[in-house]
Amino acid sequence: MINSGYKKMLEGKSVIRQLSEFATARGREIGYENVFDYSLGNPSVPVPEKFTRTMTELLQTRDSMELHGYSPSVGIASVKEKIAASLNERFGMDYTGNHIFPTTGAAGALAHALRCVTEPGDEVLVMAPYFPEYYFYVNMTGARMKVVPADTRKFQIHFGKLEEMLTREVTAVLINTPNNPSGAVYDDNTLRELAALLLRKQEEYGHDIFLISDEPYREIVFDGVKAPYVSRYYDNTLSCYSYSKSLSLPGERIGYVAANPRCRDAELISVICSQISRGIGHNCPPSIFQLAVAEMGGLTGDMSVYETNRNLLYGELTALGFDCVKPGGTFYIFPKAPQEDAVAFCRRALKYDLVLVPSDSFGVPGYFRMAYCIDTEKVERSLEALRRLVKENY
Repeated sequence: MINSGYKKMLEGKSVIRQLSEFATARGREIGYENVFDYSLGNPSVPVPEKFTRTMTELLQTRDSMELHGYSPSVGIASVKEKIAASLNERFGMDYTGNHIFPTTGAAGALAHALRCVTEPGDEVLVMAPYFPEYYFYVNMTGARMKVVPADTRKFQIHFGKLEEMLTREVTAVLINTPNNPSGAVYDDNTLRELAALLLRKQEEYGHDIFLISDEPYREIVFDGVKAPYVSRYYDNTLSCYSYSKSLSLPGERIGYVAANPRCRDAELISVICSQISRGIGHNCPPSIFQLAVAEMGGLTGDMSVYETNRNLLYGELTALGFDCVKPGGTFYIFPKAPQEDAVAFCRRALKYDLVLVPSDSFGVPGYFRMAYCIDTEKVERSLEALRRLVKENY
């Protein structure tokens, strides 16, 4: 018999994916260049030339088994050492290769990190707004996800609600900065206050509370600001990273978990993750991609297009009267809908070939997300559709 839980999941398919499929189908009718598709966070900047050259060199010079054979279950040692060295140089950390566990993207990293520090029945707190798939990432471990309501003034952490919900049953707090969908970047003060609260609650309850930091947008920040490195603030931190956004490599599915060297059982995290892999099948990410990303250090693609697109959309949305917090990073913007029912608003936008994502599944009703990782020329053309949407309906 087919598993009933997975059958039930079919009733709640990802709204983002459904809208992306709609945009593709509509594109076949009128030409995709005429569909203003802000649904899917699929990076649009080119892969850095260095990555392409590195892949070519690997294929031309390395043994085929080294490139295409299974990697060790804990990851390739030289790759882990290079990732650790890069993090140490950029963020003033003291990782060794033993603290790094290569994964199949940030999703794979979260799958391991959550299982590593929770038992069935434990509670994991997430901050609204949050990436909708967190619900499945957490609850399918046997832990239970609880949502801390959003502080919609700036989309920083609502500390009053967080402290209220940080009960004895909580063993992990999952944060995402820069944040999908709001674009908010948790600042130094926010992270210091978060660390102090978690330390206080650890002492009060007499058990560890791990901070799991989801960081695929770490390098996509604007206005000359750098995103603070979360692990510098709190010892019991597991950083979950993906090269999908920084190098425009979502299809390669490559990332890692980095265990803060001062966290509980830091030297065991990587080997425990290798045992978790035996149960969930996220084991041995592709060897060739491990080897290639290890040579990139902190290199990124040219992210300036995202800042350009942010400025265009933020300027137009605010001029049209939308209530909108200016994103500090990522390639998302999260305005308040001009009517209470954001689903109805986004449905109405489809008549103008504007594909927008309603916010209900992000844990903050009444907003919508725009993923502006598209060509700037297309963003510019979409502004007239936005104007018509507002003028003719609001």
